[in-house]
Amino acid sequence: MLPLQKVKEIVSKYDSLEKELSSGNIDPKQFANKSKEYANLGNIISTAKEYINFDNEKKDLEQILQDQTSDKEIIEMAQKDLEDLDKKRKNNENQLKIFLLPRDEDDDKNAIVEIRAGTGGLEASLFCSDLFKMYEKVCSKKKWQLEIINISKSEAGGFKEVIFSVNGNDIYSYLKYESGVHRVQRIPETETQGRVHTSAATVAVLPEAEEVDIQIKESDLRIDVFRAGGPGGQSVNTTDSAVRITHLPSGVVVSQQDEKSQHKNKAKALKILRSRVYEAEKRKKDLERSSNRRSQIGTGDRSERIRTYNFPQGRVTDHRINLTLHKLDEFLSGEIHEEMNEQLRLKEQDLKLEGLK
Repeated sequence: MLPLQKVKEIVSKYDSLEKELSSGNIDPKQFANKSKEYANLGNIISTAKEYINFDNEKKDLEQILQDQTSDKEIIEMAQKDLEDLDKKRKNNENQLKIFLLPRDEDDDKNAIVEIRAGTGGLEASLFCSDLFKMYEKVCSKKKWQLEIINISKSEAGGFKEVIFSVNGNDIYSYLKYESGVHRVQRIPETETQGRVHTSAATVAVLPEAEEVDIQIKESDLRIDVFRAGGPGGQSVNTTDSAVRITHLPSGVVVSQQDEKSQHKNKAKALKILRSRVYEAEKRKKDLERSSNRRSQIGTGDRSERIRTYNFPQGRVTDHRINLTLHKLDEFLSGEIHEEMNEQLRLKEQDLKLEGLK
């Protein structure tokens, strides 16, 4: 049961910020942060107010049910309203639990997503393309901005690799649960015996690191330039526009050749490199705090098999929470992706609450 006082604090904080921001007597240095906090609370305020009013609504309906003078039709309506109210309360409680979840310091960051075809040859590259299309639809539905950084196509029309950035509100808090191995089971078009093949793709979701998050010295970088072309190159270029950057202390290497401008390729490569180095440092800290790591589902472990997409049975299963949805088409079209993500966030909430006991 969610403590009512915690929910009342949300409403109280929202009302306080509203008065402060509308008064005009606020330090300009604090205005941006307080405006952001106010907007964030605004996403949940109606849910919080409804949750606070549930008890009064429930008492009113129970009085109707206990009133001997109420006719049968009114009693039936009150009974139905009470059932709907309990469902709504549970749904609102889940949303409030997620909102009150202790936030990862990177939750409000944008993200860089890397999808790579794994075992399964051409079928894996087609699945890599399917996953990218799914994330495209999720981003479109949420009005997030997706920008492709690099694509390496396969012979079958799929992708060997695709890297893209996603910009918007609280991107990493949502997409971090996608990191890991995604497995697909389906009958390839080239399969004449009707046998189900299993292949996989790896997804890595990195919080997009800014220069203030991690300092990378120019002296720690080795930058090589070469001619674009071959796998990943959109066209054979006669100038040395492709860039390979090596971060010497960590050994992280990033190559970029999609753009015809060396300057643009370098900027994109640095963007990826900064996020990979930042993620490596973040993972190192998480391992040092191993008890905290066990309380997180979105750990970013790329070797962990997190989800299976079974086409013959039309189902998608997330192995971390043992949740199966028999709506594979809707899931891949981004329609019910939120349903699974909410359950992942709730599971993490429960794990964190257990860690506090």
